[in-house]
Order: sequence, then structure tokens, then C-alpha cells
Amino acid sequence: MTPSPYGGLQPLTRMAKVYLLLCFFLTFAANCFKSGAPVATTDGAENISIAPAPAAPAAYVPEDYLPKLAGKRLGMVVNQTSTLADGTHLVDTLLALGQDVRRIFAPEHGFRGTADAGAKVKDGVDVTTGLPIRSLYGSNKKPTREDLADVDLIVFDIQDVGARFYTYISTLHYVMESAARYGKPVLVLDRPNPNGHYVDGPLRKSGYESFVGLDPIPVVHGLTVGEYARMVNGEGWLGEGLRCALDVQPCADYTHTTPYELPVPPSPNLPNQRSIYLYPSLCFFEGTALSVGRGTDRQFQLYGHPALDAPDTFTPRPGPGAADPKLNGTLCRGYDLSTEPAASYRIDFLDLGPLLQTYGELTAKDVAFFTRPDFFDLLAGTDALRLMIERGATEEEIRASWAGDLSAYRMLRERYLLYP
Repeated sequence: MTPSPYGGLQPLTRMAKVYLLLCFFLTFAANCFKSGAPVATTDGAENISIAPAPAAPAAYVPEDYLPKLAGKRLGMVVNQTSTLADGTHLVDTLLALGQDVRRIFAPEHGFRGTADAGAKVKDGVDVTTGLPIRSLYGSNKKPTREDLADVDLIVFDIQDVGARFYTYISTLHYVMESAARYGKPVLVLDRPNPNGHYVDGPLRKSGYESFVGLDPIPVVHGLTVGEYARMVNGEGWLGEGLRCALDVQPCADYTHTTPYELPVPPSPNLPNQRSIYLYPSLCFFEGTALSVGRGTDRQFQLYGHPALDAPDTFTPRPGPGAADPKLNGTLCRGYDLSTEPAASYRIDFLDLGPLLQTYGELTAKDVAFFTRPDFFDLLAGTDALRLMIERGATEEEIRASWAGDLSAYRMLRERYLLYP
């Protein structure tokens, strides 16, 4: 079974100029020759069309944002996804170009992106650059006044996947809040949203605020991080009348219908494009008795439980990004979705089918399904989804319950879009 389917430019040194030209060349080459690059397609003998250029993150074009960094002391909110087209890290590139990087701020999973989901990330020093690393996923999720005292500009460049409960946007919210409070501007280097082609799911309701749902947006929000930052600012969600001095450097050649394949896994348990497409629908299982493949090499590409009557089997075991996975060492029966091409899961709606089917099967066997009901409600942003499932509501009835909120949200979203 598978689910249905971000002052003026000071003179650069000669070495910096050469490096910048090299970055530009590599960016151009990557955009021309990567999978999905522009190609001529023929439809019949006479109609010839050119496929659109592949979308490119703002970080890929340094000449467009370097003038904004010149002479500034920089605080970098980055992780392993913060790369240029040639694979070099943004921080390494800026240092090579003589930029004054003072501090790295690390989100969930850490600067190098290897920490478990939910695991506290510690402060430290980057062994490659010697820069201090301040964790934004430990005892403190917001930069402090002291953290920003020697910073003139905060640069945010992290790849998101378009789901409200994916915590990088919560980190962005808190960074903007501290920036506004302490008078520091923020530059978001925008990146395409691989799930930016649709909007779906319940909105986060009052009383369900958490790090997996800070703002009243739906589960699948249909925004890039730059658009999200604009919405947070514009809607006053920073609180206390705070407004961030925000600048968004846009992506190149991106539209919300443009497929975008991530060049770097965004976190340990989203290892490939297939898992990224499946994540918004399957993440609800994190609040239930079922495993979503943490502790295997098919994270968010399978789901199961020992009591299911299902064709596929797997056994979660400790590994990178999963020190103690759910159902550790237990044979699970479930559904392996990893055999289908990633593109087959690029759907335009949350698929509730797996959730409803497994709920029915396990409860019929007197197996507790919502083992973490409070967490499930935080993921959903409301208790209404869980309560409707428990009452036996159909998928159509559940969808109807959030239709009005989605309609209002789509109108709100239009005010903050940077891309068609």
C-alpha cells in the first residue's frame, strides 16, 4: 500500500575576485548540467518548447548578496544544508571572501546536521573554522543580547521542507524575535520549498503553541522560508509589537509549482527526496504507536507496528540520527514505500489514508494507537484531528473541518508570496 499520491560593497581582494568568479562559473555549470536543467523538448514536428531553468537557492549567487554583507560583522544561522552550487559551505565561502563571520547559530540537529531529532544541541567550536557555535536547540532557543553584541547582521540560510512541524522555521521565528528586540537586521537567503506546491492540513490553534507549531499556519504552509519570515513580520507574530528589520534575497527561477530536489539531506531522518515528499503525511505517526522507520535506512519511507497485518517487515535499531528509535529491536509489519520513484509521492494534499487505516486496524485489536496524544495534538496544532479520528470520521469529513481555515489562510498567504 502507498499513500495516494533572504552598505555598499567594499573592494574585493584579487583572490576574493577569483574565488567569486569561480563560484559564479560553478553555479552556472551546475544549473546547466544538473538533472532537470533546461532542455529543448519537441511536441510534434513544429512545436518546440524550452523547459524552465532549475530553481536555485539565493546562496548560489554570491554576487547578488555580497554587497549586503560588506563591512558587517556576521552571525550565521546555518547548518549542513547551507551550501553553494559547488557543494562548499556558505560559511567557508564567506570566510574565503574575507567576510567577518563572528558566530554560528545552530538549529535542531546541530551545525553539521547529525544530532537526533529532539536531542539537545550543545554550544561549541567548529573544528574547521574555529568559529564559536551557539546552540539554538538546547537550553536556549533564542539568541541572547550577549550572543548578538558583536553582530551587525544575522544571515539565515537553512533548507526547509515546507511542514509546520519541521523546526527550522521555528528557529527562524525566534531569531527574528531576538533580532527585533536587540536592534539587529536579518537577511534571509531564500531556498526553494520542495513541498511548496500545495497548502493543506489543520491550522495551529490557540493553546497548541509549541516548537513544532509556533504560528497559526497549516501543516503544509506553501511558503519558502523567506515568505514565511515576511508573514511572521507582517502579521505581528513576533509579539510585543516587535518588527524585525528583514531583507529576503530571493531564489532564482523558482515558482511554487517548480519541482526542487534537495542537494543535501535536510536532517538525519529525511535522507532523500522521497522521504521529504512523504514527511508531511507520515509525521503524524510520531504521536502514535507506529514507527516511521527511524532506526532503519528508510526513514519516513515506511511505517509499521508489530500488530499490523501488512506485507512488509522491518526492525528498528540504533543508528545515526536514531540513538533509541521507537520499537527498538522489535519486528514490525507495515508498508514499505521506498520501492516507488520519489516523484510518485509529489502529491498536492495531506494523505490521511495510512493514519486512518492503521488506527482502525490497531484499535480493533485493542492496541493503543495514540500513545502520545498530547504530542499528536501539537503536531496537528489542534486536538480536533485526533478526536475526529477517534469518533470514526471519514477523511472527507476531516478535510471539511479545516476547509474554511485553509481558504482564509490562502488569502493571507497571497500577501506575502515572492514567487508565482
